[in-house]
Amino acid sequence: MTDLITEDITVPSDPGIAIYVRNKRPANLATFSPERTLLFVHGSTYPAHTGFDIPLGGQSWMEYIASRGYDVYCLDVRGYGKSTRPKQMSEPAANNPPVARTPDAVKDITAVLNMILKRRNISRLNLLGWSWGCTLMATTAIQNPDKTARLMLYAPGWLRTTPSLLAQNLGSGPLGAYRTVTREQAKARWHNGVPDDKKAAQIPAGWFEQWADATWATDPDGAKQNPPVVRAPNGTVQDTQEYWSSGKTMYDPAKITAPTLIVVGEWDRDTPPYMAQTLFPLMVNSPGKRLVMLAEGTHHMMLEKNRLELFRAVQAFLDEGAATP
Repeated sequence: MTDLITEDITVPSDPGIAIYVRNKRPANLATFSPERTLLFVHGSTYPAHTGFDIPLGGQSWMEYIASRGYDVYCLDVRGYGKSTRPKQMSEPAANNPPVARTPDAVKDITAVLNMILKRRNISRLNLLGWSWGCTLMATTAIQNPDKTARLMLYAPGWLRTTPSLLAQNLGSGPLGAYRTVTREQAKARWHNGVPDDKKAAQIPAGWFEQWADATWATDPDGAKQNPPVVRAPNGTVQDTQEYWSSGKTMYDPAKITAPTLIVVGEWDRDTPPYMAQTLFPLMVNSPGKRLVMLAEGTHHMMLEKNRLELFRAVQAFLDEGAATP
């Protein structure tokens, strides 16, 4: 197996906001190129490093890509994981409006993007988003067309004709700055959409616990509650209410000019396949775009028994770009 180097980096964004970045790369990688550099971002609820760099079955997704000769990064947006939590998250949620909205997150991603380009002396890199991260990375690609090599959207959201699972858990009334999630709530939402006779085998033994232990440990304040919770900013929930659930889009897919891959699991109930199927034909200026639906996968497919099918689909798209002269 390839020897990999792991590095933790902090990147300043807005004043007082520090963004946590993790880098994984082969120890012998000496030459850096746009086509073999990748930046991951997470979704609405959980940080990037515990999703993309959790070694389930002995290897994380970041390690899978890095071991194939790539310089791989992930970042936690403000309010998530190891990045700065806005001060409103230290107060009762009801005291403040939702924090970490999409433009704030795009600002954080752009700061990290520019850091990587400068650090490696490259002009572009590949962007990969999961769930809300697809909106973030699509927006970043539109704002930085010359800095985007390839775009990968894993479980993208689009105009919503079905209820939001996130919103269902929050009930009615005004949104506070953040929400709290227990492990039990996380598991129930994860299994939504999986046929009853398939649920037991969907997540291999111990994998949910391994991921949850790492994820809930990123919120020391939430860990003091009983039961322990992870706090997640509500900016993304507010965005969904104002845009995706109200018939308004947050970006124009026709403005995406990078080759784009969309991947979705057939059992995804958070961002059901109809969203990806609606989005795909709207990307009229994405050369070589492709849409892949994978069998027996949910919104969290990267943490499930069929995760290698997702990894292979993304890797094939990445390698295609790296092979182009």
